[in-house]
Amino acid sequence: MDFYPWLVVAHVLGAFGFVAGHGVSMFAAFRLRSERDPGRVTALLDLSGASLGVVYVSLLVLLAAGIAAGFVGGHWGSLWIWTSIAILVAVIALMYVLATPYYGNIRRAVGQKVYGDKKEAPPPEPLPAGELAMLLDTSRPYLLAAIGGIGLAAIIGLMFLKPF
Repeated sequence: MDFYPWLVVAHVLGAFGFVAGHGVSMFAAFRLRSERDPGRVTALLDLSGASLGVVYVSLLVLLAAGIAAGFVGGHWGSLWIWTSIAILVAVIALMYVLATPYYGNIRRAVGQKVYGDKKEAPPPEPLPAGELAMLLDTSRPYLLAAIGGIGLAAIIGLMFLKPF
């Protein structure tokens, strides 16, 4: 039995879940730009955060099936697969560096703790409405969407076209 097509299907399903989970966060990011009510901002941040489980599980499926398909399909000697991995790593790193502090600052602005805050420490004091508005009124979501979208398009192109 040829497992390669099944591995590719699993890889694509993992990629779909990864993108779908990010779609929730992307929608929330764009909606945050027009919100000023701290309760609604908190709800959007919580919605975005809730999608991360899907993102991480899907990333594991995507990676495991993609790596296995690379071996079964004999693609590890091809430059396209290494370029795809490099793009994925670069996009993940850029997204982490650009998104984590941005969302952390917004979370703190509405009085939420963020990863890395001491458990016993009290929640941060919410910022005044004007300062929260300045944090929310940014083009950061567009930058993040552009990085993710361009990276995804490049990886899809490499995966289907296998140009080198």
